Amino acid sequence: MTKVLAVLLLLVAGALVFTVVQQRKSKGTYTSYDPRAVAQRPDKLGATEQTTIDVFEKYSGSVVHITSLASRRDRITMDVSEIPQGTGSGFVWDQDGHIVTNFHVVQEGDRATVTLKDGSTYPATIVGTAPDKDIAVLKIDAPPQKLLPLPVGQSSNLKVGQSVLAIGNPFGLDQTLTTGVISGLGREIKSVSGRPIQDVIQTDASINPGNSGGPLLDSAGRLIGINTAIYSPSGANAGIGFAVPVDTVNQIVPQLMKFGKITRPGLGISILADQIAQQNKIDGVVIVQVVPGGAADSAGLVGAKSSQSGVEIDDVIVGIEAAQVHHANDLYKALDTHKVGDVVDVAVENHGKRRTVKVTLQAVQ
Repeated sequence: MTKVLAVLLLLVAGALVFTVVQQRKSKGTYTSYDPRAVAQRPDKLGATEQTTIDVFEKYSGSVVHITSLASRRDRITMDVSEIPQGTGSGFVWDQDGHIVTNFHVVQEGDRATVTLKDGSTYPATIVGTAPDKDIAVLKIDAPPQKLLPLPVGQSSNLKVGQSVLAIGNPFGLDQTLTTGVISGLGREIKSVSGRPIQDVIQTDASINPGNSGGPLLDSAGRLIGINTAIYSPSGANAGIGFAVPVDTVNQIVPQLMKFGKITRPGLGISILADQIAQQNKIDGVVIVQVVPGGAADSAGLVGAKSSQSGVEIDDVIVGIEAAQVHHANDLYKALDTHKVGDVVDVAVENHGKRRTVKVTLQAVQ
């Protein structure tokens, strides 16, 4: 009898222990210290993912890191040292060693260093700059086999909604990738010089400051723009990035390589600041001075002149061809649609009288 009771007690105790363990398991308090089982993907990478990976792996080697340098002489020792002025990204243009980036990346320095994807660093000279378009061209002496030029695309036929990839090398350690879509076309931003950059591409691909100067690529890996700016009141990335269109880049870079600067069409005049014109309720661009023998002078346009009462304003530009001109930006935009040597109709007002003169556009710096 005693043995039977002992067996029953053991069975009851075992049942209680089993119940407690099961309750703990059901409450999630049971912990396993074994590695979790690996969940297998049900299929291969998606087509979009694979395309992005392929483009990055194929063309990220074209993206470089740039450090802008300036010389400083110590006043006591008279030793000359190189002081970093800024950093950014850039990309290989050709196997001759030309590197393209933003002007604002190198504007504070007189030379630079370029670091390639393999970590090798080369001294670079600044071949040419176009501040009005935020473009600069550098030159390094690197083995051609290390230089992978990007295929050049076209920006005039882009569509809102197209996939884009922004590649940069912000820290000189490795390339970074962000993706998105074209969220707007035909935008306008101000360059370092204050002149407008037209037909700018707007994208929601994150473009951080260190990525400035890097390429914006389409899904085929073609260059469609240079990542140049972020629009944000605080200066932080707010999801709105901009890129200088490749059609502009492809027009300007060869000029910088050949001449070190670009020539743009102009009238051969100096103008009054918009702020002063607005304060004086003047609608249009006031000609302050015409360059003797220049395009405007030859066409009969006249600038302001001094009088006993102060300065007397004469010709005020109010139109270029079919475009109305209210401010300096309107004038710049109208001129940028033409080239040196074009003959354009310039509408001016002078003391309430309007006339139109033909001006042969000249080259200006």
